[in-house]
Amino acid sequence: MSPVSSQRLLGRDPSTGRGIAVTTEGELIKAIEFQEHGEKRWLSAGFVDLQVNGYAGHDLNGLTLDIATVRALCQAMLKVGVTTFLPTLVTATEARIVAALSTIRDACAQHPDVAAMVAGIHVEGPHIASEDGSRGAHSAADVRAPSVAEFDRWQLAAGGLVKIVTLSPHWPETPAYVRHLVKAGVFVSLGHTSADAAQIAAAVDAGATLSTHLGNGSHATMNRRHNHLWPQLADDRLTAMFIADGHHLTPAQLKVMLRAKGLARSLVVSDLVALGGLAAGKYENSIGGKVELRADGFLALDDGTGNYLAGAALPMIAAIPVLVTQVGLSLGEAVALMTSAPGRFVGGRGVLAVGQPADFVAFDWDGSSARPEVADVWLCGESVR
Repeated sequence: MSPVSSQRLLGRDPSTGRGIAVTTEGELIKAIEFQEHGEKRWLSAGFVDLQVNGYAGHDLNGLTLDIATVRALCQAMLKVGVTTFLPTLVTATEARIVAALSTIRDACAQHPDVAAMVAGIHVEGPHIASEDGSRGAHSAADVRAPSVAEFDRWQLAAGGLVKIVTLSPHWPETPAYVRHLVKAGVFVSLGHTSADAAQIAAAVDAGATLSTHLGNGSHATMNRRHNHLWPQLADDRLTAMFIADGHHLTPAQLKVMLRAKGLARSLVVSDLVALGGLAAGKYENSIGGKVELRADGFLALDDGTGNYLAGAALPMIAAIPVLVTQVGLSLGEAVALMTSAPGRFVGGRGVLAVGQPADFVAFDWDGSSARPEVADVWLCGESVR
């Protein structure tokens, strides 16, 4: 991707509603000014998504993964305003995980646009709870205990790109495993678990700092006093990732959880899977097997109950109406949960500031419609829409 000359972008700042003019030079932001100019579109840093399994038919968790699929996924993410993301690999055999990690590494090495977007890799599992409910749509046959040696093989295959690992802290090996990963510069996230408070505390004491899609990857029915949610909500050392698509959590659940964690310890992810963006219908999916995608974006296991979600099908921008009109956040607060908040875990991306990468999204939203529309996206200062 070759640098571009200086340009001036106009929009409205989501935090203040004021007109904003951003000047770029090459791949970086050179200047930011507040001024009225008549442009009605909102302009923000590009969205940062820490959990993307696939989208628009491009699947990171299929039986095989090639470089073309990784690059096509990057291009599909740009169309929905995401300029930085973590390709996410779920529970599978070690051989499949290692092969996928190697492919993503090679895609970054061969394509500058992929390297610009992929800030690391999120490995979700295989060290999760094995029971139905907590396991979600992950393969029960491939669930296994944490292994430092296996992680080292992952990181070697990935060329150091593994940045987040999600695990359940119920395993006896958890504290030592967490310490090893933290020493290697990896963020450990708790998820797909029914661990008790002591097990959660031990993992956090060892260095775990995140909660993966908190409120999901859970049993449908839990003990009202003793469950894995309260300790994670109460511990200020944990930042919670939330899926704010209107399906994974009710507006009341999301509002209460955001209040408990505080916006400073919260962020939004999409948890997109390959079926996201496709037509409604029944599919065979790499995550969950037989699933049903509904017209409203609800993706469920096709098990006759419709109770268990099989990942998400709505891109990150769909969270804006949920957060603003249903939960009660301001537009600026909602956008921050999708940009600077997740950006803290990928080297400070997602910030509109001088000297930062010229990665932007311009979008239209009237404050009430069900879905904002991406109008333009810039990656490293270049329009890619």
